[in-house]
Amino acid sequence: MRRVIPAVILLVAGICAMADDAARKGFVVVTDFVPSDGKSDVADAVQKVIDTHPNRTIYFPDGTYILSKPIATPAEPTLSVDLQLSNYAILKAAPGWTNAEAMVRLGGIHPANNIRTPGSCYSFMGGIIDGSEVAKGISIDSGRETKVRCVSMKGVLVGLHIKHGANGNSSDSDISDVNIVGNGATNSVGVFVESCDNTLSNMRIAGMLVGVKLTGSGNLMQNLHPLYAYRPSLDAFYSESVGFLDMGNNHYRCCYSDHFSTGFVLNGHSFLDSCIVWWYGKPEHGKGKRRTGIRCPRAFTSHVTNMTIGFRGDLALNTVLDVAKDGGKGFLQDPVINEKLVNEEAKTYRKYLRGDVH
Repeated sequence: MRRVIPAVILLVAGICAMADDAARKGFVVVTDFVPSDGKSDVADAVQKVIDTHPNRTIYFPDGTYILSKPIATPAEPTLSVDLQLSNYAILKAAPGWTNAEAMVRLGGIHPANNIRTPGSCYSFMGGIIDGSEVAKGISIDSGRETKVRCVSMKGVLVGLHIKHGANGNSSDSDISDVNIVGNGATNSVGVFVESCDNTLSNMRIAGMLVGVKLTGSGNLMQNLHPLYAYRPSLDAFYSESVGFLDMGNNHYRCCYSDHFSTGFVLNGHSFLDSCIVWWYGKPEHGKGKRRTGIRCPRAFTSHVTNMTIGFRGDLALNTVLDVAKDGGKGFLQDPVINEKLVNEEAKTYRKYLRGDVH
């Protein structure tokens, strides 16, 4: 007679097998110290694991780990740790979360500016950050060469925050394959970069009033796609929504602002290549709204090549380029625009046009 093994036993066996495999690789398996039952507050216990296992990879098997306060990793290379989460390992903010810091603070303790000592190049990889609609996700507080990869964030106020860098405001961090869904708050930001010299690639951001905000310079963005997702909490503030709010001097390749009121706010001397600003939905959904490809609070000094600006219908006030002050030496080269849908009278973009409108 064939014996049927209960599903719960198979699940537990599978989790144990993953943990055993991680242990064989030399990882510290966090479930040897804390439960992943989605009920117990494990913030202090996880912090103790971090503090007592310097220069180790700490592995989180599938499960839900409740955090009532942030956990922080050391930036000092001799104390640093590498956090790796299984694909369905969830770090979840506890009910009643009120902390102003992110749930995970990389380099949040033992600050350091050191690229020469082994241990300086550490990462957070994999898993899910659940902000429970109130908390911030991940911050990089200190150190250099920090990596964040293959992470999914849900219900966060701020997804990723790269603070002022340890080396003269340089962080040298590398971010890739991170997806962020915000909480729809009016002060929500997908990615906030205060420092310089970071590379961010292959990211999708939704449910935020501001997709990407940069106050630092020398950052490279590649294939970042902030999407303004309809949420009742944000619709009254649609005119304030911005895909990329750039207050520095930065570089963009193939970045895509999707349905924000303004695609790019460019306050400095930035470089954009093959980027997209687009609006979706029925044409009548734009009635009474303003849709702007690029807005400059000062003069236009950026270099923009091969940009696609896709207006939908002419019921909105469709503006390619809105410039606060004349005299800038920026240019818009070979853009792709349906000029029949551009209905703001000044058509300022033609002053800065190089090549042809396609």
